[in-house]
Amino acid sequence: MTGTGKLLRLILRRDRFILPIWVLVLGILPAAYVTTIEGLFSTDAERLDYARISQTNAGFVALYGQLRGDSVAEMAIWRAGFVPVMLGVAVALMLIRHTRADEEAGRTELIGAGVIGRRAPLAAALIATMAAGLVLGVIATLGLIGSDLPVAGSVWAGAEMTLAGWAFAGVAAIAAQLTGGARSARSIAVLVVGLAFVLRLGGDLSAMSDGPLSWLSWLSPIGWAQHIYPYGAADWWPALLMLLFAAATTAVGVILLGHRDLGAGLFPGRPGPATAAPSLRTPLALAWRLHRGLLIGWASAFAALGLVFGAVGQSVADIGQGTAMGDIFARMGGSDVIVSSYFASIAGMVGILAACYAVQATLRMRDEESAGHAEMVLTSSSSRWSWAAGHLVFSLLGPAVVLLLEGVVSGAAYAAITGDNLMGDVVGGTVAELPAVWAIAGVAALLFGLLPRWAALSWGALSVCLLILLVGAPLQLDQWVLDISPFTHIPHLPGGDLTWTPLVVLTVVAAALVAAGLTTLRRRDIPA
Repeated sequence: MTGTGKLLRLILRRDRFILPIWVLVLGILPAAYVTTIEGLFSTDAERLDYARISQTNAGFVALYGQLRGDSVAEMAIWRAGFVPVMLGVAVALMLIRHTRADEEAGRTELIGAGVIGRRAPLAAALIATMAAGLVLGVIATLGLIGSDLPVAGSVWAGAEMTLAGWAFAGVAAIAAQLTGGARSARSIAVLVVGLAFVLRLGGDLSAMSDGPLSWLSWLSPIGWAQHIYPYGAADWWPALLMLLFAAATTAVGVILLGHRDLGAGLFPGRPGPATAAPSLRTPLALAWRLHRGLLIGWASAFAALGLVFGAVGQSVADIGQGTAMGDIFARMGGSDVIVSSYFASIAGMVGILAACYAVQATLRMRDEESAGHAEMVLTSSSSRWSWAAGHLVFSLLGPAVVLLLEGVVSGAAYAAITGDNLMGDVVGGTVAELPAVWAIAGVAALLFGLLPRWAALSWGALSVCLLILLVGAPLQLDQWVLDISPFTHIPHLPGGDLTWTPLVVLTVVAAALVAAGLTTLRRRDIPA
């Protein structure tokens, strides 16, 4: 543990810009929702009506979890239900950046040549990430208390945020020990966060109609966090589960660190053949070899998502039957409207996830350039454009494959359970997100070609889209702010009207961004 304090100061120095931003933004979101809810409803009756509808709206439950009360405080913390997911991703990426990524780049070995203990880098990263989670929880608590909400409930709400961050910091500590590459470690950590969200989502949607899958949410740290209900029951034992989970995963990460060599992972990499196969003669073939694992992983994850989303469709359809809101839903068009709204909401979230894949696939070019692999390839007869085009095939067509797969599996699962064939509507709504995904991939391609050292900012562009999706409508942001996100322009399908103009425009914009990225790549040095 020697040198932990110095490494902690180094981490805070390196993250002095990005760390305060995400801690502050996520910390003030719950208080912002309080202001929004108070401003949206002029009377208590309007708020109560909205609460009753939200409790039986599958799209809302999918995004935010179950709403158990109708007070302003309960509704505000419910609308902040996606914060633990974003916090989990942020904490995981931060911890892996300062552990596995530094080790892969050789910085850990360089620092370790001094008076630094073997476990000091991991300890410093854990302290930094957990301290960030604690500060975020304090900010959330103070913001809620400042909004005239009960003090005890506000403290529990802040604890919910903090414990969610700690839980996924432990998960990232384990992921950082498993593989020898930061990319794989990030994928594992983010996959666990996504799995936790899907388990919570599936359990809560099934619980809406007393379905058989309601227990799924109790397998998820996100589900534990949302079962605290700070301004309602304020149960302490889900918080205890989260604390024990964080302690256990952190301890496992520390133990695993002592069972591997520096620079290696517990899962050893496979040595390649001495000579390349004839199938690797072209840049596209090489790109397929590099991207196939990523594509298979994302395709498997999207297939699993589709299976869960389609399986809970029966619970969504049951909302419009035999409930107190049945008459309202009947006037709205019956359960068909609810199901369409549900799948349309899911399509928006799936589109954001597909954009994550598109950015990751595009930035593989930067990884290849930084590692010196691109320079070796370009010493052959391969041109820069052909090399980049091979990777961009997977950046652009890969998301199309996973979106189509998710839509088909989701529609098939729903049809198998309910007997209603909505395959065309579900697949159409999912695939309609593709032009927006391509636009984000185009931003990543442009940054790689123009400013390669800042290519990671494409994740920032995607984060902005996610924030607009989550808080744009509740905060009543101006339309020009909402229009920043390409996903704002996608037709709300199924259920809405299909308009081709925004889809065509977004496709043209994406093509222009990719072309600009390829042009600037041709004119700069490699590596740069």
